[in-house]
Order: sequence, then structure tokens, then C-alpha cells
Amino acid sequence: MSRSLNSLLKKLILLFTLCILSACASVPGGPTKGDPFESYNRAMFGFNEGLDEYILKPVAEGYDAVLPSPVKTGVSNFFSNLGDIFVIINDILQFKFKQAISDTGRFIFNSTIGLYGLIDVSTEFGLPKHHEDFGQTFATWGVGQGPYIVLPFFGSKTLRGTAGFAIESVYDPVYKIENDDVMWSTVALRAVDTRYSLLQASRIVDQAALDKYSFIRDAYLQHRKNLIYDGNPPAEETAPPPKSTEEDLDLEKELGL
Repeated sequence: MSRSLNSLLKKLILLFTLCILSACASVPGGPTKGDPFESYNRAMFGFNEGLDEYILKPVAEGYDAVLPSPVKTGVSNFFSNLGDIFVIINDILQFKFKQAISDTGRFIFNSTIGLYGLIDVSTEFGLPKHHEDFGQTFATWGVGQGPYIVLPFFGSKTLRGTAGFAIESVYDPVYKIENDDVMWSTVALRAVDTRYSLLQASRIVDQAALDKYSFIRDAYLQHRKNLIYDGNPPAEETAPPPKSTEEDLDLEKELGL
């Protein structure tokens, strides 16, 4: 790992620590179920929202306006194909061997016939895109979800998902590029492509959500649950209704219930 990357990681860790201390000291409000760090999370969410409003979103909108659709599609396909490396690894770790064969074929076809992944030929060949990561793998191994947490720059995670994200970051092929200029350019392009892909969704959230933080948190947790259970999550357990007291029964009788 390059010296510049090591330096950046140290700065990010320092910033993360300062943000946590600042949030814990200055943000009121108690935790909610599944979100024990809500005061910190809301502060970090506000920080990320400011970063997005003044930098990421304008850049993504400019990217959308300037580049033709085939180029934007090619960039998205390239990074999606690169991500399939981790998908295949997690297929195997989750014992999804049939899916691993399919995803390996997908990666090979897109990397060769599809010109390093710029063209998604595999979908046309009947090899669909799958989404598997280390957070999902940990879940299948029985590791608990842990609390919801908002990371600086990277946004919504759970403690389990953060551990998986850390592993992927360490072995990310993009960070293995030896030329620093090329590496950071690729990192920046991937960030812009990711934000570009969320433009429409963010517009909907801005219009629909009264509490944007809660909306995004709940949507993220539900999305992760769907991924972990391959789109078939178990039904939520609901608490049984409280037993009626004698006074309640008398009142119900009077009301004809």
C-alpha cells in the first residue's frame, strides 16, 4: 500500500474519531432500537449530507450532463465487473457453488469479450448479476448484525457490514494500482459513478422523506436484510396483544365490541 494511501487512512481515522467525540458531546437525543448511536449517527449523517450537497452531487450531475450514456454505462459496467471478484469469493464462502460458477463465467466473459467489463455481455448470455459481500457472508456464518452506524464519506453500515467493508477495502484491486495518480483518479471516478447511479433515488428521498435520516436508515437495513436472505426475508415477529383487564372487558361489552 502506497505512503499516500497510508497517510490518507490515518487522517480519515483521526477525522472519524474527532467526529465521534464531537457528536457524543454536542448532539442531544436518546438511541432507538437497533440504533444505539443515533446522536452520533445523525451528526455524521449531517456531515455527509453537507459533503454531498456541495461536492459529490454537483460533480455527479455534471458528469451526467456532460458524458454520453454509452460512456456512463461502460464506466458502471467496468466497476461492476471488478466488484464481481468479491462476489465470487463470497459465493464460495457461503457455499453457493452453483452461483459461484455462474458468476465466474460472468466475470470471464465480461473481462474478455466485454472488453475488461465495459460491455455487459454476460447478462445476454443468461448469467445475471448477483450481489454478495463479506457482510452477507458473516451473516450466513451466524455473526450478529450489530448496531447501525454511519461512517464518514461511506454512509450507512452496520457493525457487521463495517467489518466486511474493511476487508474489501484492504484487498480492493483499485488500491493495488501502483501509480498514485492513476489510483486516485480511479477512486474518484468510482465515487462519481456511484453517486451518479443514485441521483434519481436521492431526488425521490428528498421529496418523500419527512425525516431523511430515519428513512435512509430503515431503507438500508431492509435492503441489507433482503440481500442476506436472497430476497426472501422471514416475516417480522410481532408481539402478542396485551391481555385485557376486567375493566377493559367491561368497556368492550358496553361498546358492543
